[in-house]
Amino acid sequence: MVGVLRFIFMLGLAAWLGMLIFFTFFAAPSIFKVLPRELAGQVIGDIFSKYWMIGYVAGLLSLSSLLGISFIEKSFPAALVILLTVMTGITFYSGLAVAPVARQLKAERHSENEPAKKEALEKSFRRVHAKSAVLNLVVISSGVAALYLVSRNVRL
Repeated sequence: MVGVLRFIFMLGLAAWLGMLIFFTFFAAPSIFKVLPRELAGQVIGDIFSKYWMIGYVAGLLSLSSLLGISFIEKSFPAALVILLTVMTGITFYSGLAVAPVARQLKAERHSENEPAKKEALEKSFRRVHAKSAVLNLVVISSGVAALYLVSRNVRL
């Protein structure tokens, strides 16, 4: 049973971290480089629902399998548990709280005709986007730290 839980933990963490790194540093920049800004934003917007879902599932699987391992082995890898809890919490917060605000601001900006209001909406969108980017980098950094701890043979 512990072997299965370890596999689920590693699969969840690897898939999650790989997706985060690939999308953030390769896919999104390439999409914005190749496509016109408006179309690139639509493509990225369409991808985000899947992006968040992978994060939710991977986070819950990784964290719950780690807790299961801890329970069975009667050990508590506090640093890993904290990192995965932070990653999962931020992912849910970003996907369920920050992303809807960004979508709403983007929609309002596109439908606004008055230049001053459109600029104010753009400024608000950029602020929310920056917040989202920082949160994303925290999740990536936490994931790299978790992977490092696992590679150092921290007891799972």
